[in-house]
Amino acid sequence: MTQSTSTKPYLIRALYEWCLDNGNTPYIAVWVNEHTRVPAQYVQDDQIVLSISPTATKDLFIDNEWVNFHARFGGVSHEIWVPIGHVISLFAKETGEGMGFEVEPYTPSEAPRQPETPTDNSNANSEPSKKRGLKLVK
Repeated sequence: MTQSTSTKPYLIRALYEWCLDNGNTPYIAVWVNEHTRVPAQYVQDDQIVLSISPTATKDLFIDNEWVNFHARFGGVSHEIWVPIGHVISLFAKETGEGMGFEVEPYTPSEAPRQPETPTDNSNANSEPSKKRGLKLVK
């Protein structure tokens, strides 16, 4: 029997859409370790809270393994990489409504699907990510 895919990325995408449909600002709380690429100076107690609204991000992409986007922190553009398993919660800033999740520590697969596995928490001079297309699901 084939192993089922996690429901977590589907719930994250649905909650994101729900926030936008209701005029709210979606935020994610993230557990940070060596596989999470975020600006280190904003991390507190191995966590960071990030706005993932269309006005705060550029090229937001949420697939079954990663949350990836560009965002500005203190006027400096950063490319953000968060393993789906590291998302602690997604909630609406205005109401606090949302959902919490169990942390599932990222374990690199044999063939990473992104350019490189993030190994540091800073990336001030990031190169633009390649365009992502649709993925065939069987």
